Amino acid sequence: MNAICEAESKASGEAGIEICSVRAGATTFGVPITRILEILGAPAAKPVPLAPSFIGGLVHYRGEVLTAVSLRSLLDLPAQEGASDVLVLESPAGCFGLMVDAVGEVMTVQPEWIEANPSTLDDRRKALFAGACKLKDGLLVMLDPERLDPMRLLH
Repeated sequence: MNAICEAESKASGEAGIEICSVRAGATTFGVPITRILEILGAPAAKPVPLAPSFIGGLVHYRGEVLTAVSLRSLLDLPAQEGASDVLVLESPAGCFGLMVDAVGEVMTVQPEWIEANPSTLDDRRKALFAGACKLKDGLLVMLDPERLDPMRLLH
């Protein structure tokens, strides 16, 4: 079991991990809801000149300015037409935003349903993904917010 499952299953008493599903391109991803502070419905992100390509912009959040990471850019997907939803995530270094195409439903998955990343996955994606969960209607790729922290991505 990976670190995200261990921490979440302890917090939930082994009853399951509550996951917020999000979409980027044709893929569905999951983020533990315990790491989400708020979901911002398509805020206006201000571009950051000379920033790395994965920085989607700056977003206003409760009187603060957050750096927003674009999941599409991290996955080398083409830019999306229209605005992106932004998840406000917690990390040890502070809060940041994660720009996604759309936010889906909240679901509960059991820790034993989550499998490790396949060995055929490229190293860059292995560094971003925390495993995958087979669902009856598809695959849910698990994201670990700490791996998406802009300060960590810079190093």
